[in-house]
Amino acid sequence: MTDTRWLDDEEQRTWRSFLLASRLLFDRLEQGLKQDADLSFAYYEILTRLSEAPGRSMRMADLAAACVFDRSRLSHAIDRLVRDGWVRRVPSPSDARGQLAELTDEGMEKVRQAARGHVEQVRSLLFDHLTRDQRAALREISEVCATGIIDMPKLISMGWPSP
Repeated sequence: MTDTRWLDDEEQRTWRSFLLASRLLFDRLEQGLKQDADLSFAYYEILTRLSEAPGRSMRMADLAAACVFDRSRLSHAIDRLVRDGWVRRVPSPSDARGQLAELTDEGMEKVRQAARGHVEQVRSLLFDHLTRDQRAALREISEVCATGIIDMPKLISMGWPSP
């Protein structure tokens, strides 16, 4: 058994600062979406991914990967979005066993309704506090952290933008 690599004081402060900022940011974004559009962050992400996809539809497996959801979680979310009339399930034309999630016109309107407030909140909570160099550093650090967990080609294939 190897020795535990404990965090030194600087690493501990960095970790706690990152954790606090991440939690506060996502909690506020979740609150804003719930208040302004009656949407969770997860549902907003699904609707947004679909709104940006060709034909406003994606294979369920690709959508799960792009949102970094397991298939079961995505399936439950899609069931709710279908009930709300924002998404429909469509058989895949290229795979008899596969399904597509397709954004409805009502779903597109929901994304539009939520997007302005959400983007303004992202800007005011994050980007307005950072210089151009800090934004570049945040992106670089985030990419390094993400690729430490999953390789970048896989992230890109899941629908994340390439650096």
